[in-house]
Amino acid sequence: MAETVKKGVRITGTDRSKLAGELKKKYTQGASIRALAEETGRSYGFVHRILTENDVALRGRGGATRGKAKAGR
Repeated sequence: MAETVKKGVRITGTDRSKLAGELKKKYTQGASIRALAEETGRSYGFVHRILTENDVALRGRGGATRGKAKAGR
């Protein structure tokens, strides 16, 4: 389980790298950004930023899309 960090406390250096590694691992295993934010006590934006800073390919939002219907439907 990711360590809960006080909101607003700056995370730098090795602590940030360690947290980034944990978040990356859990996200690639299927956890959502929102779930990770809640688990760590940080904001959605913080988790999103950590993931993008560490070159994690973010998943699409899912749900219904607005594109053209596929042929044969």
